[in-house]
Amino acid sequence: MTKAPERQGQGVFIGEGAQFGAHVVLGHGVVVYPGTRLGDEVVVEDYAVLGKPPARSATSTLALSALPPLVVGRGTHVGTHAILYAGTELGERVFVADGAQVRERCRLGSQVVVGHLATIENDSTVGARTKLQTGAYLTAHSTVEDDVFLAPHVTTTNDPYLARTEARHAAQRGPHIERGARVGAGAVLLPGIRVGQEAVVAAGAVATRDVPPYRVVMGVPAREVRDTPEEQLLYPDPRRTP
Repeated sequence: MTKAPERQGQGVFIGEGAQFGAHVVLGHGVVVYPGTRLGDEVVVEDYAVLGKPPARSATSTLALSALPPLVVGRGTHVGTHAILYAGTELGERVFVADGAQVRERCRLGSQVVVGHLATIENDSTVGARTKLQTGAYLTAHSTVEDDVFLAPHVTTTNDPYLARTEARHAAQRGPHIERGARVGAGAVLLPGIRVGQEAVVAAGAVATRDVPPYRVVMGVPAREVRDTPEEQLLYPDPRRTP
């Protein structure tokens, strides 16, 4: 690690104690907050912000505390105007597209894709090779396993009380999406929903209850319609004999 990137554009701000691996490139106007750590061969495009500390409104219930530095893994690419918060860790070869946001205390595995204007809220975990397409929204306290696909404008939720009553704090829970599952464009997952391994939530569906593994659900509210096609599986269905 060094104290300076290999190459940087104009108007870059680098905070005290930031560390850079070999062959790091920063575009114009990039902001790197103190202590941020970038691994080898990381590329950061113009006006991205790395290691931003969280802020909150006067009415927010978000707890603020000291956070460890942002850590960005080897070969990661961060797009223009993307924002990565302190306390988060990105694995190797992650791709964060233009305007995307990853909040504090998140963990992203290797080769994750965070699409244009997609958001990953605080305290979420995203497994390796998972893809969040344009405008996808992953709510706070979510768990997403490996090889998951979230299509454009998927919406997840975590508050069953819609910000009313103090009971919402104890009940707040994001989805758990198991490995190989896919969620279609514009679908909505209600708080605490579990989407099973290799399950499919069709475009526009509203999942109000858990989705069984290896099943396709459609509609509002979502209903089971069939098994996930066998030729599409990354993880073989143990119920199906060879």
